[in-house]
Amino acid sequence: MIERIETGPRMSKIVKHNGVAYLCGQVGNAGDSVADQTSECLSRVDALLEDAGSSREKMLQAVIWLADMSDFAEMNAVWDAWVPEGYAPARACGEAKLARPELKVEIIVTAACD
Repeated sequence: MIERIETGPRMSKIVKHNGVAYLCGQVGNAGDSVADQTSECLSRVDALLEDAGSSREKMLQAVIWLADMSDFAEMNAVWDAWVPEGYAPARACGEAKLARPELKVEIIVTAACD
């Protein structure tokens, strides 16, 4: 069974299937620093994980897009403080042109769920 949560005409915020929750990409507040945008992304990921019946400790994979790879260290400082020790997901990070020029980071998480 596939369960879709907060579904709109373009996308669902969460799709659950066979014990896995797929979260839509999260961005921060435009105009903020990379660290601030990363913190906001991760706060939104926390809320979606809770809605999905999951948690940081159940993350399977994260895909991170940066508008500029020169922001890698600044983003990682926030990420490293957020991920629980011993529960780091498989992760990829790359540079991409994001939906709006003022966005600096987007994070997509997949996690096991209840």
